Amino acid sequence: MGRMLSAAQADAYRRDGYVAPLRAVEAAQAERWHQDVLRCCGEVARTESDAGLRQPSARVKPYLLFPWAAAIVRHPAILDAVEDLVGPDILVFHTTLWWKPPHSEGFVPWHQDGTYFGLAPHEHVTAWLALTPSTAESGCVTVLPGSHRHGQLPHADRKDPHVMLSRGQTVAAAVDARPAVPIPLQPGEFSLHDTLVLHASAPNRAATARVGLGISYIPARVRHVGPTRLSATLVRGEDRHGHFDLEAAPAAEADAAARAVHADSIARFWTASESIPEMSLVH
Repeated sequence: MGRMLSAAQADAYRRDGYVAPLRAVEAAQAERWHQDVLRCCGEVARTESDAGLRQPSARVKPYLLFPWAAAIVRHPAILDAVEDLVGPDILVFHTTLWWKPPHSEGFVPWHQDGTYFGLAPHEHVTAWLALTPSTAESGCVTVLPGSHRHGQLPHADRKDPHVMLSRGQTVAAAVDARPAVPIPLQPGEFSLHDTLVLHASAPNRAATARVGLGISYIPARVRHVGPTRLSATLVRGEDRHGHFDLEAAPAAEADAAARAVHADSIARFWTASESIPEMSLVH
């Protein structure tokens, strides 16, 4: 048995490419974080589309701007579960605030996270933390169990204003969604999924917003394969590899130093996203 995951849960992750639900905090704490999101990122999340976003945004890597978000990505329960899968030396590579307003059309097509992060080897784990109920009605994450075992698949950029991915990354082959499994989560619960598992999410048909954080964790041995040197945050253990410039945690909420670190990290990330090896994309 691991720190957080049972042997059966760890086996399920390796077999199916995901494990859920897991609990990080109680609903009351999740609601406090939800209120922090509303206070710090609410207007940004309501008005921005992820498609075409290239400016420093509080929706992307908020843990570099806000101490409350820095606490989320370092939460022991989440890190314990990630450590059970990738070992004790853990970096946060990326984090996105996912906000689907009530009765909205934004959706995420079938894709693999590994397509547009440019990381090797494929050991990246995404933790998806619910701050409000994430249900089938509100467009929760849905996965195709076992699809990570097919390796990196070709993708194509999809031009659709409702697609919530930066370039509309969509797996090129037709997807048989009949085996798909929704991952409903209650506030304070999280899921873990493999960087190569096919996953998607539908529009929000509920009367309330669906709000959650997708946190990309990597073991320190993972590197970025592109020419741009990127930054990441060490959240547990040691970095004995030096593949990334280490990011400073915010000392105060969105102060000048935090904004500078955030802007630099986002600029590097978007530069790198334009030069990811073309093997995974179909144009």
